[in-house]
Parts: sequence; C-alpha cells; structure tokens
Amino acid sequence: MTAIGLLFTGVAVLLHAYIFVMESLRWTAASTRKTFGMSAAEAEATQEMAFNQGFYNLFLAVVAALGMGFTAFGDKGIGLALVLAGAGSMVAAGVVLLVSSPNKARPALIQLVPPLIGCTALVFARL
Repeated sequence: MTAIGLLFTGVAVLLHAYIFVMESLRWTAASTRKTFGMSAAEAEATQEMAFNQGFYNLFLAVVAALGMGFTAFGDKGIGLALVLAGAGSMVAAGVVLLVSSPNKARPALIQLVPPLIGCTALVFARL
C-alpha cells in the first residue's frame, strides 16, 4: 500500500508543480489561456492573482514531496503527516472547486483524485 500511496502522491506532486508553471510562469501564454478557457484580456486582468495561486500549488507540492521522502527514506510518521498536510490540502482545494463551481467538475476531479488515493493508501499502510 505504501508504494501505491507514494505513486499517487507523486502524480499529485507533479500535477501541482505543472499547475504552478501554468499559473505563475505561463498564465498569459496561448496554451494556458486555452486550458483555462480565458481570453488574453482576462489573463492579463487576473495575472497577479494567478501568480500568487500558482505558488500555493507549488508549496503544497513541496510539502507532499517532502512527505514522500520521509515516508520512503526516513521517519514514516513525519512522512505521513507531511503527505496529509500537502496532499490532503490538494484534496480539500479540489472539493472546494467542485462544490463552488460544479461546471468545473473535470478539473476538480483531476486535482483531487490522485492525492486522495495517495493519502488513503498511505493511511491504510500505517494501520
């Protein structure tokens, strides 16, 4: 179960690092605007907000990645706590998106399912 948990948490870490790149570094790029369904004017108007939001995603990814490292190579208790803090927050943010914007169910599920599976598997591995 630990390997499955680490695999899905790793997917979530990579996904959130990619979201950081899109939101903080490439927000006004045509490919990013297409992904988020925005015009150039909307991207320009929201660039400052997206830059900040991208860093939230990066920080969650870093915390979850540190948790993965501790789980694999160090103190499994510390590792689980860090994974639950980072990836658990990813799950919570995905639920907020799903509830607040039901028309964005697909991106919400993409955001929340991998870390949910990772957290669940790591909790079961500790039982």
